[in-house]
Parts: sequence; structure tokens; C-alpha cells
Amino acid sequence: MKNNESEEMYLETILILHGKSNKVRSIDIAKELGFSKPTVSVALKKMREVGLLTVGEDGSVLLTESGSAVAEQIYERHNVLASMLMSVGVDEDTAFADACRMEHYISQKSFDCMKEHYLKYKGGC
Repeated sequence: MKNNESEEMYLETILILHGKSNKVRSIDIAKELGFSKPTVSVALKKMREVGLLTVGEDGSVLLTESGSAVAEQIYERHNVLASMLMSVGVDEDTAFADACRMEHYISQKSFDCMKEHYLKYKGGC
């Protein structure tokens, strides 16, 4: 199943928020993304229906195994792409903003090649 950019953003945000706090609620996601709580509730319902996350009785949002896999893939792309951009002189804010857009559209094959090249040569010229 191919995830869309919106789903990927939600999943990555949930992963990041879980790194900061064990309990993530829809209101936390709404605040982080700057969305209304009803918008987040609709999105979470759709992702719950396709098995990307669960919502506990206490309202806590948890990624399923498949949701976690997508989130971790996107988060890795984000960090690697931002690091690559910064290594060629892009300022940190711009690098992370650009990486956020790029991470959703680059093919896995291109990303893997770029990552391999970056890891091989990041030590300098």
C-alpha cells in the first residue's frame, strides 16, 4: 500500500511525539501540525481503519507495526536528506524544511543511492 503525504506526515509526527512522551493524544498531534482537532480526528480515524495506528480507551495514539515502519522510513529520509543538504552548505532551517517536502516524493531506489553516497563521502573531500 502506498501512503500519501498526509498520512506520512501524521505517522512521522506521532513517532516524534512518542520520542518526547510515552502518551500521545490527538490534541498533541493537532498542536504539533497546526491543524484543528476535528481535522486530526478524521485523519486518525482513516489511518486506524487501514491499520496504521490504534487509539486506546484513554485516547492515546499508538502506531501499529505497519504504521511504525512507515513512520521510521519517513523519519530516516527526513534526517538523511536534511544532513545531506547541510553538508553542501544549506542552512539548518532551510535544509529541514526542504527535506520535509522531498522525503515524500523521492523513490526508495534514489534515496538508497543518495544515502549510500552520502555515508561513503560525508567524511570530507
